[in-house]
Amino acid sequence: MIDVRRFDSLGGANHGWLDAKHHFSFASYHDPKRMGWGALRVWNDDTIAPGTGFPPHPHSDMEIITYVREGAITHEDSLGNKGRTEAGDVQVMSAGTGIRHAEYNAEPETTRIFQIWIIPDRERKAPSWGTRPFPKGERSGQFVTLASGSEADTDALPIRTDARVLGATVKAGETVEYTVGKGRHVYMVPATGTVEVNGVQLNARDGAAIRDEDVLRITASNDAELVLVDAAA
Repeated sequence: MIDVRRFDSLGGANHGWLDAKHHFSFASYHDPKRMGWGALRVWNDDTIAPGTGFPPHPHSDMEIITYVREGAITHEDSLGNKGRTEAGDVQVMSAGTGIRHAEYNAEPETTRIFQIWIIPDRERKAPSWGTRPFPKGERSGQFVTLASGSEADTDALPIRTDARVLGATVKAGETVEYTVGKGRHVYMVPATGTVEVNGVQLNARDGAAIRDEDVLRITASNDAELVLVDAAA
């Protein structure tokens, strides 16, 4: 089953400094049919104006992954962490027992991010934050794990849930495959480009909610950058 959520069907709000599109119910957007996908709870497509951002605010009990598509995001939190994550790279905040953080676009140009929230399935622990570069050249023609709850994924940022966040870049005409485990819930969005997933077309920033497919065959109609979440039910 591949359920396509076209970009123009997404919820959202334009706050001037922030133009947010929501793949799932979030803030003032509520759709009872789009409350999440397995343990995946939020996938926001955020465009943030230069010199603006999210002021300090609290979170708890959520794994929050930020994939930077364009520009950069600067993070500050109540643990004293401060860091800058550039386009193509990823940061992870495990909110745990509670954390306050701010996310700013300190750049002179627009920043665009995917903000992904996954429900944790582990014991509540102290909050944590980390960031890591993931050069796009290293994921050319293949999926690379960016964040993972599996200890076997030693090169990925750790998250406290049975899920993986993966990225791939695919050139026009190329095909990549991804094996879906039994009972898993997969959600995929092309950050750029157009692809076909098992014969179903996805345009840039469309979402695909996928389950009960053994293997995904993803062919790029033009150069594409893919982000995929593989989560427990």
